[in-house]
Amino acid sequence: MIGRGRAGWIAAIAVAVLGLGVAHAEAPHPWQMYFQAPVSPVADQFHEFHGMLLVMITLIVLFVLALLLYVIVRFRASANPVPSKTTHNTLIEVLWTVIPVLILVVMAVPSFKLLYFVDRAQNADMTIKVTAHQWFWSYEYPDNGNFTFDSNLVQDADLKPGQLRLFEVDNHVVLPVGATVRVLVTSTDVMHSWFVPPAGVQMYAVPGRLNETWVKFEREGTFHGQCNQICGINHGFMPIEIDAVSKDKFDQWVAAAQKKFARVDDPAVRVASGDRAQ
Repeated sequence: MIGRGRAGWIAAIAVAVLGLGVAHAEAPHPWQMYFQAPVSPVADQFHEFHGMLLVMITLIVLFVLALLLYVIVRFRASANPVPSKTTHNTLIEVLWTVIPVLILVVMAVPSFKLLYFVDRAQNADMTIKVTAHQWFWSYEYPDNGNFTFDSNLVQDADLKPGQLRLFEVDNHVVLPVGATVRVLVTSTDVMHSWFVPPAGVQMYAVPGRLNETWVKFEREGTFHGQCNQICGINHGFMPIEIDAVSKDKFDQWVAAAQKKFARVDDPAVRVASGDRAQ
């Protein structure tokens, strides 16, 4: 399902007629030419907005094409041996100014509503912090034990059957389905971009700046993204992999992650491990 409204359904029909096909896989596939299936409210609205624009631009193209064909036939040289010398037409000039402005207003209203919708999380259930490096990601869960881990690309030689080349990472981000998650994004070196298409999320990671976005997964699954800001020689080798799981599974993962990714500077960790410095 591309969108939840009339425009989304019209877009779906147009896509089917054009033969582009809609992806239902959890990751891009060869020769894919349309969006991945949406898995969040933001992605749903992006697809809905795209469907509306697709309808509008299709109607505009058809109108211009019809107008050109009419002019070609109606005002061809053989039908008009003595061409008109009219140079101005007030009504036409007003129409070709006012109508495009009205079209832009129709586009702008839902566009601004969508921009405000995706800007900041309202009543977030939890927060994660994403830090970009050349060329990997670090994730911090301040609301779930304050643990941190790095997420690196799995090299081709280490891939297991069924894993996706250039999309598989060693440590996945894990988020609960149905939870509104505030995502804080920053960088330690150059500009990066945290881009997860099926969730409708793209946020720049800028050194010295903390940018905010949010995500809410509507169903379980493993979803992929990548840095889409050209950030250096290994730009194409810092993917994102997110597991959206049930609340119970998320709690189980958090309990295991608190031990696996325990901070070495945590006093409790040092005492538990027998700090010889004391």
